[in-house]
Amino acid sequence: MVEHELYRKVTQAYNARFQHPPQLIVRAPGRVNLIGEHTDYNDGFVLPVAVDQAAWLAVGLTEEPWTTVRAMDMGNDEAVFSVNQVPASVGGWPDYPKGVVWAFLERGLQPPSVNAVLASDVPVGAGMSSSAAIELAFAFAWTTLGHFDIPLPDLALLCQRAENQYVGVNCGIMDQMISACGKAGHAMLLDSRSLERRYFPLPEGVAIVVADSLVRRSLASSEYNVRRAQCEQAVAHLQKYVPEATALRDISLRNLERFGRGLPEVVYRRARHVVTENDRVLRFARALYNGDIEAAGMLMVEGHRSLRDDYEVSAPELDALVEAAMEVPGCYGARLTGAGFGGCTIALVAEEAVPEFQAHITEVYAARFEKRPAVYVTHPADGVAVIQ
Repeated sequence: MVEHELYRKVTQAYNARFQHPPQLIVRAPGRVNLIGEHTDYNDGFVLPVAVDQAAWLAVGLTEEPWTTVRAMDMGNDEAVFSVNQVPASVGGWPDYPKGVVWAFLERGLQPPSVNAVLASDVPVGAGMSSSAAIELAFAFAWTTLGHFDIPLPDLALLCQRAENQYVGVNCGIMDQMISACGKAGHAMLLDSRSLERRYFPLPEGVAIVVADSLVRRSLASSEYNVRRAQCEQAVAHLQKYVPEATALRDISLRNLERFGRGLPEVVYRRARHVVTENDRVLRFARALYNGDIEAAGMLMVEGHRSLRDDYEVSAPELDALVEAAMEVPGCYGARLTGAGFGGCTIALVAEEAVPEFQAHITEVYAARFEKRPAVYVTHPADGVAVIQ
């Protein structure tokens, strides 16, 4: 295995800052979601992959009564905080490690004080779960150094709790679970209710191409939480007619069409996206199982239209990237990935078509928006681990 650039970077920075080698190097991946957007917090289905881009953490125990973390991507900014009593969230990158400490303490576990250096090549604000990667890196490091016996799925839940209740973002479980439990070469079908996971190998000769629109948005923005509240409003109404339903996961399209007309029109459309998207995820997994990449690609395009029109989380830049992608022979499907409001698109592309694909979408995007998207090929990677 060739030593990764960020492995060397954090190791050298830790040595320089703390005057001794780190005890651990932890890698936690970001993710892209092939299909299943805004379904996870509705107890539905998602199909993400962990990616090559990851957060890297050099870490070691310290006898000091505080933890010191240096973030190389933030101008070597440092955060210093106690692991015994965590102060309230104030925003910014230190909230992620502090939130993990808070979640450990809430669970009755005392994480040890550490020194750490963090670097990541997961684009921030691009919809590739840079925050989940940071959370899992710290959580895995503290679990290892603290000798905690926490299975990876439970560690994902701990990190989700940190983001929901400490950072204040009502994300679902997908981001943390795929960063924890990803499998190289495979997509993970996750049931967000039962947390059951199934893995499907991606077909050979097909590349995952991510295009970063460079449009940035904060996941903590009010629109994300508004969407979640609208879904909850839809469920409260539909429970009058489908009493066993506890989430949109439990609503069929037939029942939505039959009983949902009493909803405000915008809330009905939000629910329609979630209900139809859950169906698309299961059909996509079936297509992967059958090796039908053309059918899988068309489901991605359907999903993008639903996100654009019913859930209204797309942007002109994302729509343009998807449209340009589908003009290239050898592109099976494309859509926005992540929460939306900016960030990235994802496409499944025949490997021999990748150079033409990259050139075309870059040319179209630059002509329309006078900036070049960051376009790169990524591969399904393993979840969080200590890298030695």
